[in-house]
Amino acid sequence: MTGPDEATAFRLAYVPGATPAKWVRIWHERLPDVQLTLLQLSGTEAVDALRDGSADAGLVRLPVDRTFFSAIPLYTETTVVVVPKDHVIAAVDQVTLDDLADETVLHPFDDVFDWEQPPGEPAFERPATTEDAIDLVAAGIGVLVVPQSLARLYHRKDLTYRPVTDAPESSVALAWPEEATTDMVEDFIGIVRGRTVNSTRGRSTTPGKADDKAKAKAEQKKQPRRPDAAGGRRKPPAAKKAQSAKRGKPRRRS
Repeated sequence: MTGPDEATAFRLAYVPGATPAKWVRIWHERLPDVQLTLLQLSGTEAVDALRDGSADAGLVRLPVDRTFFSAIPLYTETTVVVVPKDHVIAAVDQVTLDDLADETVLHPFDDVFDWEQPPGEPAFERPATTEDAIDLVAAGIGVLVVPQSLARLYHRKDLTYRPVTDAPESSVALAWPEEATTDMVEDFIGIVRGRTVNSTRGRSTTPGKADDKAKAKAEQKKQPRRPDAAGGRRKPPAAKKAQSAKRGKPRRRS
């Protein structure tokens, strides 16, 4: 963990398709004095940035090296196939990998899926990036299987996409070097996990009334209970005991 001289900026890498906006907004609300710098990088670049210390944490695609990184899986995306709007696949609600068997399926070098065998027929050559592959789909050269967030990121008016029900899926996680779990990393983990500002886990730079109440309650629990002289239950006062002994049956009126 960092000490009093820790950095006053937090660097968050994120891969294409990941959307950190909500968490960034909460960060600015809770830690307005700590600058948050966003680094949009490719999958390989994001992992390299975390390894060499040029990013503190990152929204990356699984899997990652768990001997070096700690990771919190956040969500798993729907897999879709991107096709021209006049393609036959555009007429159905969803497809399977078998439906792509006769299609030229583009396989860019930054493909996020770990295919044992990519579906469909291979293209003449592999595009360098997913964005390049989208341009080739628009040119009618083939179709492309990607996580839905990438289909939205590179959206074009002349293209559409449909879910592929049996394709591999891509999961996004918050990852950071395990040996560099700083206070600011803990702060961001708390935000991602939905902890409140006064949560007992993670830091709170502006303790509020909830903290004061919690401390008072904890101190109250520490106070020992006062037993009676005999160490047991307290006896009722003698006067009340005597008064209760005199009570008998009510007198009959003559």
